[in-house]
Amino acid sequence: MFNKNIKLVLAGIILLVSIWQFYLGNIGNGIMYILLAGIFVFLYFKNEMILLAFLRLRKQDFPGAKKWLDKIKNPEAALTQKQQGYYWYLHGLMLSQTNITKAEKYFKKAIKLGLAMDQDLAMAKLNLAGIAMTKRRKREAQIYLTEAKKLDKHGMMKEQIQMMKQQMKKI
Repeated sequence: MFNKNIKLVLAGIILLVSIWQFYLGNIGNGIMYILLAGIFVFLYFKNEMILLAFLRLRKQDFPGAKKWLDKIKNPEAALTQKQQGYYWYLHGLMLSQTNITKAEKYFKKAIKLGLAMDQDLAMAKLNLAGIAMTKRRKREAQIYLTEAKKLDKHGMMKEQIQMMKQQMKKI
């Protein structure tokens, strides 16, 4: 909704109002303003549009997630680098259902920008392995599959990786 720098400026202004409230003796108001400033600092690190898009994807509502992501007009200016990675990752997830060529481009961009969680990085590499398999690039698919297996420390994608390896033997 707001640019990332505006969020920090708002947090600073609200923090100054909080200090002013403490000075006047209104302790409750000061605490409330500190919590409000904390919300803006949180939203600096976790973009609200991306969070809402993730919530829509959990419900398998791809058009709703796309609607939230489309509200971010200029991702390079409005988002931090990790947020840009998730922005392109979500676009790749949504396009992997329809246009795998664009999805591949978006997944590679997301990996280049960086994703905070290893599970998300593993999922992106697993999707890239699937795309490479459909395009008959077995060597590239094998590389992405081994990278995804290394990143999947909790074994959440073990079945998908095994299934992909079985399909790769048929190629």
